[in-house]
Amino acid sequence: MNPAERLGPIWGIFGQPFIDLEEVLDLSGLDEIDVEISRGLSLVETSYTGGSLKWMGVVAPWAMEDGYLDAMHVIEELPDEELEVFFSLSDDPSAFDLARRQSYTFGDETPYPFNRVQQRWLSYRHGVYFPWKVCYHLLENDTWDDKHSGKGKAFAEEAREVFPRTVAFIESLPFAEIGRAVIFGIEPNDHAPLHRDTEPGVALGVPQEITLCPRGDKRFYLQNHPEDEPLVVEARAYWFNDMDYHGVLDDPFFRYSIRIDGVFRPGFVESLRARAARGA
Repeated sequence: MNPAERLGPIWGIFGQPFIDLEEVLDLSGLDEIDVEISRGLSLVETSYTGGSLKWMGVVAPWAMEDGYLDAMHVIEELPDEELEVFFSLSDDPSAFDLARRQSYTFGDETPYPFNRVQQRWLSYRHGVYFPWKVCYHLLENDTWDDKHSGKGKAFAEEAREVFPRTVAFIESLPFAEIGRAVIFGIEPNDHAPLHRDTEPGVALGVPQEITLCPRGDKRFYLQNHPEDEPLVVEARAYWFNDMDYHGVLDDPFFRYSIRIDGVFRPGFVESLRARAARGA
């Protein structure tokens, strides 16, 4: 069977469904970071994300018909008069011609990212579901493909001013370079649909990242078959294989995590492999 067609067991890392980093990293600063992030997110401008995952083709097949509307699917079906409203809400309405509507794609990883006004309008007017309604880039990536490269990148000045402890903690992690660092927040009763970031069989290795959940209350889970029980990750720091379908279960309160993508320092992967072999 083609690896890309494999469903069922978790791909995982080194024979484990994910790598628990609780005993590998010093997490003593996470409580202070939680205080800082809670305050900081109240001060900065955040954005929505994840509204076009179905159109991007990365959502688990059994979650495609769950009733939650995808932004690009909705845009493709908008009557001309509604699309004109959508265009008028862009940063530069003159850039769009209704006669060329079929040539435009909007949202994450497209030439035309949504602005906040468009996101709200799609949600309020047409019921589009954005899973992450609180998204803040501490360190911005240009495209999805460059999220592991730190070349020419730096933490945003605002991020250093508002989230100094958080940035310092991230810089202390075992990365040789960081290509992206993002706070992903989910509002009460929202969920993140099952999706995968990398198609199995395409990447030569497991993409390197660390996810931090300072409160330990974001029910991030892995599930590669609809009949399997969701495997909830309870660790406050972990590395997961983003070739596995993953999502976040709903809860009646706000939750967030920080995802850092990059390249690990020499020797770190080998140490984790050795721990996994010992069953540590």
